[in-house]
Amino acid sequence: MKILTAPEHLAGQSPASILLANDVDPRTLNLSGVTRIDLQFPKFTDGRAYSQAFLLRRRLGFAGELRATGDVLIDQLVQMQRTGFDVAVLREGVDASAAQRQFARFAGFYQGSAAATQPPFALNT
Repeated sequence: MKILTAPEHLAGQSPASILLANDVDPRTLNLSGVTRIDLQFPKFTDGRAYSQAFLLRRRLGFAGELRATGDVLIDQLVQMQRTGFDVAVLREGVDASAAQRQFARFAGFYQGSAAATQPPFALNT
């Protein structure tokens, strides 16, 4: 997962990206030509963007970039990645190196994810 600061996020706006409020059903969108969707976490306790990300990846087959914006905390990053996010935009003052260390804390998972639906025990070894 790529980690961005707020200024880096603002510098990368493009016409092929959309900002999706967390109360919008992704199934109602026309995704033709869209390469990036910014999903909002207005508060860290509001997890509707996780469901939107999963719907976009698994049910709608969106292959573009999913970006987590808003009240993004570093302890949520692993779950964000597992539900389909590619990029997370950190709040002002959050250390990006501390955020990156979150991914080293977990060596593997028993369950599948939005990206790898088969659990590790079901894969051919």
